[in-house]
Amino acid sequence: MSHLTLFYAPGTCALATRIALNEAGADYQLQYVDFAQGAQRSAEYLALNPLGRVPALRVEDGTVLTEAVALLPYVAQRFASAHLAPSDPVQFARMQSFHGYLASTVHVAHAHRKRGSRWADDEHAIAAMQAKVASNMADCFALIEEHWLDRGPWVMGDQYTVADGYLFTVASWLAGDGVDMAHFPRVAEHYQRMLQRPAVRAAMHD
Repeated sequence: MSHLTLFYAPGTCALATRIALNEAGADYQLQYVDFAQGAQRSAEYLALNPLGRVPALRVEDGTVLTEAVALLPYVAQRFASAHLAPSDPVQFARMQSFHGYLASTVHVAHAHRKRGSRWADDEHAIAAMQAKVASNMADCFALIEEHWLDRGPWVMGDQYTVADGYLFTVASWLAGDGVDMAHFPRVAEHYQRMLQRPAVRAAMHD
C-alpha cells in the first residue's frame, strides 16, 4: 500500500488533517465518507473505524488511525522535515494541550447544535442545549483569543504548526453556530492568514 488514505467528509474536523497532509507534502489519497447516505455507519466503514466518524487515516502498513488529536501529531512526526510541530518537548505538550481543548471542549460545545441526542432524549433538553451553543462557543473563542493567539501570528507563536489548521477548521464553524468571528480580532486575522496558504486553499476544494 503506497499511499496514505484520508477518510473525510466536508464540514468536519477532517479538514485539519487534510491541511496538515498538504502542508507536509504528503502523498495521500482521499476517501469521501457520505454522511448524508449514512456511510459512516456502514459495516464496511465501521470495520475500518468502529467510532463511525471522520477523520480516519489509513497508513502504509494498513493501520487505521483515528481522532484529530492523534492524526495531527502523527503527520507532524511522520513528515518531520516540514517542521509542523515544535521540537521542544514542553512546547510540543503545549500544542497538544491546545488540540485537547479543541477536541474535548470546543468541538463538544459545537456538537450540541446538531447532535444533542448524544446527551439527552427529551426534546426540551435538546433545545436548551442548542440555545447555549452560541454563548458556549463565544466563551471558548474568547479564551483562545486571549490566551493562545497573544504571542504571534500562529497558535504556537512564530512557528506555524498543525495546530493552526485545527484552529482554522473549528473557527470555520462559528458562523453556523451563531457567533460573529469579528468579535475576536486575532482569531479573524488568523483565519484570513490561513486562507492565504496554498495548502489550505487546496484542502478546501472537495
